[in-house]
Amino acid sequence: MPATDLSPAPDAADQAYHYALMRRAIDVIDARADAPPSLEELAAQMNLSPAHFQRVFSAWAGVSPKRFQQYLTLGHAKVLLSERFTLLETALSTGLSGTGRLHDLFLRWEAMSPGDYARGGAGLTIRHGWLDGPFGEMLVMTTDRGICGLAFAAETGRDAALADMTARWPAANFVADAGAIADHAVALGNLRGEARLHLIGAPFQIKVWEALMRIPSGHVTTYSQIAGAVGSPRAVRAVGTAVGRNPVSWLIPCHRALRKSGGLGGYHWGLPVKRAMLAWESSRAEA
Repeated sequence: MPATDLSPAPDAADQAYHYALMRRAIDVIDARADAPPSLEELAAQMNLSPAHFQRVFSAWAGVSPKRFQQYLTLGHAKVLLSERFTLLETALSTGLSGTGRLHDLFLRWEAMSPGDYARGGAGLTIRHGWLDGPFGEMLVMTTDRGICGLAFAAETGRDAALADMTARWPAANFVADAGAIADHAVALGNLRGEARLHLIGAPFQIKVWEALMRIPSGHVTTYSQIAGAVGSPRAVRAVGTAVGRNPVSWLIPCHRALRKSGGLGGYHWGLPVKRAMLAWESSRAEA
């Protein structure tokens, strides 16, 4: 899948700074849900001038703070569900996948065998390190076959994110090795290049994760639609569990799964991150 946006990518450290600022702004917006703050009020809370705050915020979000506020609301999630709802059965039957900016990454993947998975990763060496990205610090885990884990620490903190990911494959050998993930910095930090995935999960989980990769950027689906797409229409709860256990968040876009009502549902790395991801993708889809 060739990339369609060849403009220079922002530096990953700049993106991480912009997200940290935006995350603080979201807290202010949430606290004033009934009376959204003005640009001047938001800027004052960030200790910046209105002009500078708008420039920094727009560099990350691609739109003004006022416009981005609209993307963060529950109402916008419902609009996504009504206007940009993806029927996964069609995508799966035609072989279509996402064409948005995130999925301009060419994702190749292979899965661990069920037997290897059942052994908890025994005999597998997983190297890990930290990168800055558009949604804050990312914990990246990789085997010799590709990225097997991607976690976000903005809400949980580093220690909790690392403990969560290592507990998924308790028998694996984990090695802190920043150099081993350096080759993924471009694909993950600047949304460019190629990301090769090594999916480590049960067969049903992998079916669900593959279905998630069919959802275009800027679109959403429901847990029940995913259940139907993987041939288990009654297994909505099991699908929800598999979505929550996605080990490669963002590249496998579990944040695009919503409740039938349009509610956001849960997100393993924190609802503020999920809301920011959906709003960020929406702003680019409409740019």
